[in-house]
Amino acid sequence: MTMNIRIGNGYDIHRLVSDRPLILGGVHIPHELGLLGHSDADVLTHAIMDAMLGALSLGDIGHYFPPSDPQWKGADSLVLLKQVNQLIIDQGWKIGNIDSVVVAERPKLKPHIATMRDKLAAVLELESNQVGVKATTNEKLGPTGREEGICAYAVVLLVAGD
Repeated sequence: MTMNIRIGNGYDIHRLVSDRPLILGGVHIPHELGLLGHSDADVLTHAIMDAMLGALSLGDIGHYFPPSDPQWKGADSLVLLKQVNQLIIDQGWKIGNIDSVVVAERPKLKPHIATMRDKLAAVLELESNQVGVKATTNEKLGPTGREEGICAYAVVLLVAGD
């Protein structure tokens, strides 16, 4: 039996620190803290990539873009996303839709959601309505609630290509 759809889920979390930009979904968001990571630490884009790879049992982004490899230092996660999308296409699949949520106490992300959706959709050659991005808080609970970090969850539906 051949499956014509696949579902993958992804998760990422990074610590908030001084002297780093806050980038989510490829959007630079004004904030006094940014996310620490080997690349630009864009947790939203990383969660989406892991969901895409997971749907096809292709591992995770650490396999393709290891933090031990200096070529990925400071990398733009949207560039990495484009590479993962090409891998998915090369495997004979395409994205049906994405649903994601960013968990952060601050800053308020609502004003940036549409731009995030548009940027992600453009890189993936999708319509904006195929990319869901939501934001919530953790109600002051856990590391995200204490503003120690920001995390993101994503689910991706892949459909067999034409």
